[in-house]
Amino acid sequence: MVEKKGNVTLQAKASELEAKIETAASFISLKMKEKGIKDIPKIGIVLGSGYRNVTDEVKNSIILKFSEIPFFEKATNHDGEIHIGELEGKLVYVMRGRLHFYEGFTMEQITFPIRVMKKVGIEILFVTNAAGTIRKEFEPGNWMIINDHINFQGTNPLIGPNLPTFGERFPDMTFAYNRDLSKKLEDVLTKMALKINKGVYVAFTGPSFETPAEIKFAQIMGGDAVGMSTVPEVIVANHMKMKVVGISLLTNWGAGISKEPISDKEVNEMGVKKADEFKTILKEFVKKL
Repeated sequence: MVEKKGNVTLQAKASELEAKIETAASFISLKMKEKGIKDIPKIGIVLGSGYRNVTDEVKNSIILKFSEIPFFEKATNHDGEIHIGELEGKLVYVMRGRLHFYEGFTMEQITFPIRVMKKVGIEILFVTNAAGTIRKEFEPGNWMIINDHINFQGTNPLIGPNLPTFGERFPDMTFAYNRDLSKKLEDVLTKMALKINKGVYVAFTGPSFETPAEIKFAQIMGGDAVGMSTVPEVIVANHMKMKVVGISLLTNWGAGISKEPISDKEVNEMGVKKADEFKTILKEFVKKL
């Protein structure tokens, strides 16, 4: 009897979450219609630290703040906006900013916007982030195409009741980052004569930067870059059968590799320095879709 009550409770939680997703997605779809946007965007983009100016390239857009969308949490460390408009002749759905585990949000809250993306109609998810490089061949200022990840955040966004209308209980993560899309991204970097790095992104919780010992541990485990985001979003996107591609801007050396202390100032400065370059990367990539 206790087990039955537990199952009923889990089903109720799943139904409640699905209802919230539906409400948020309907709100966004209505705002799109009011703006005269009749098509459904298929391309979703999550802009991490340092990428905020990319939305300047999105034309005829509707802009919605997280705070005005039902059940979205207000971002504390990023802008927290959704821009839906045209980029290279294609309709895109851009999240300018994201929620982080270190801000105190739950995994459900962090990944809720990705669930809503899927409900709106997004099929391809392009995730971006700023990361510390822990591989000496990958220098700060380089780009790294993410071909896999390691989750060191101590939890998983799929823990709890499954949402069967979105995906199966035990989703495969063998190809979490779509190989065909990653090849298209690689082709863009080649065309732009940029160094091509491909590697494993390691997600820690933050907000403290990693210690030298933690960096050594990440290296031993096969990591190439470290950060504090992205992985929960990618797990949930794969659960919903979205095709994912990801890129990291390598902004600094990981702790212990350089003798200099790490600060968010250098992370932000590198983002500003590379903003125009990423605009070109994104536009060229969208052309290929």
